[in-house]
Amino acid sequence: MTSAITPPASPVRTRFAPSPTGFLHLGGARTALFAWAYARHFGGTFILRIEDTDLERSTPEAVQAILDGMAWLGLTPDEGPFYQMQHMDRYREVIASMLAAGTAYHCYSTPAEVDAMRERARAKGEKPRYDGTWRPEPGKALPAVPADRKPVVRFKSPQGGTTSWTDMVKGTISFDNTELDDLVIARPDGTPTYNFCVVVDDWDMRITHVLRGDDHVNNTPRQITILRALGAPVPEYGHVPMILGPDGEKLSKRHGAVSVMEYDHDGYQPEAMINYLARLGWSHGDDELFTREQLVSWFDPQHLSKSAAQWDPKKLNWVSAHYIKHTDDALLAQQIAPRITGRGGDIAKVDLLQVVKLLKDRAETLEQLAEGAMLFCGEFIQPAEELVTLHLTETARNALRDFAVQAGDIAWTREAISALIKTVLATHTLKMPQLAIPLRVAVAGSTHTPAIDAVLEILGKQTVLARLADI
Repeated sequence: MTSAITPPASPVRTRFAPSPTGFLHLGGARTALFAWAYARHFGGTFILRIEDTDLERSTPEAVQAILDGMAWLGLTPDEGPFYQMQHMDRYREVIASMLAAGTAYHCYSTPAEVDAMRERARAKGEKPRYDGTWRPEPGKALPAVPADRKPVVRFKSPQGGTTSWTDMVKGTISFDNTELDDLVIARPDGTPTYNFCVVVDDWDMRITHVLRGDDHVNNTPRQITILRALGAPVPEYGHVPMILGPDGEKLSKRHGAVSVMEYDHDGYQPEAMINYLARLGWSHGDDELFTREQLVSWFDPQHLSKSAAQWDPKKLNWVSAHYIKHTDDALLAQQIAPRITGRGGDIAKVDLLQVVKLLKDRAETLEQLAEGAMLFCGEFIQPAEELVTLHLTETARNALRDFAVQAGDIAWTREAISALIKTVLATHTLKMPQLAIPLRVAVAGSTHTPAIDAVLEILGKQTVLARLADI
């Protein structure tokens, strides 16, 4: 596999690091896909890390939802899942080393005192921030340590200069270090905070490239300065713009499903979702449809868009229809069988391969395909009275009776059925709709079905003749 990108000097190691506070949403799934594709492009390592330090919101059910979503999409990690809560001793060890090195310090200011500092800064027109009361400096006298108060630990952030990086998506990004607060890296009970845990994990896991949402841009300079203080290598970063709904607003439940597994429930195939998610904010020329292997071969973060992508359900359905149309019939039959039985259908009643072959070009999702198959696998629903009155006229009934009489003597193939239909049309001087629609109403209970000769063949001679006998 040739690469359009200059190969990194060291083996690529990427990660996807979700917080288990809910399902795997579409934005997270796309981020995971890009990180996975980048690692695969270079034969590198893709790591799954569960950032579960938010004990109030993290749940085992949410962890499982993330694992299920990743498995459904086929984004199998090479290492992990790792869990941050299992690394607490390591975080405390690093915090202790930073306190000893003077790159971190204890701060005894209460939350109310810090809020007051920020309000004073706002009143002066300055950036609201911690004022460094407990920050040790040469020659500075610190306040007396309160006996009844447990401190937080703050990182001693650089106070001059800038923190810059060349973002894989956005180009050069630079922050003035005076904008960066002395970040709390451990709470009063000793538990480490998010930005600190991320830094230690990226260091320990030897992460070389971080692809994540651009809502993390403000975290990046903080993480870079901590990594530098630790003497750790700094990964390359790429921040991907968010996904917007069709109305241009942030994607949310009002736009439809935002959980990846809801798309499984709704009948989208994982390969179609991979194709569509990849195309949301990344491109390879004008290619709209491509395999997973092509994505890996072509993936280049330089082709990630700097602007937000827009979720388009119609485009997703178009992609999904393409994948259904090109899926092997036997595999499709296997995929829709449980969806049919879940509707109360009996897949033993018909040749499901024939059903799939007839319906697949008309379906956008597996759910649509399964619903269409109920014509053959479900219980027959008698046509509505208005359909009977409108379409089963005496002329139509005479033609249907003639069709039924002659049908008993033919081989039950689509070709023979088609020939018989033409014979009956000629005998009764009818046009195709004048026989085809009454046939549909009589045997399918509807005026709309796929090609009637194919429908009759799949339903079977016995079933068709029994329903025609009831008209």
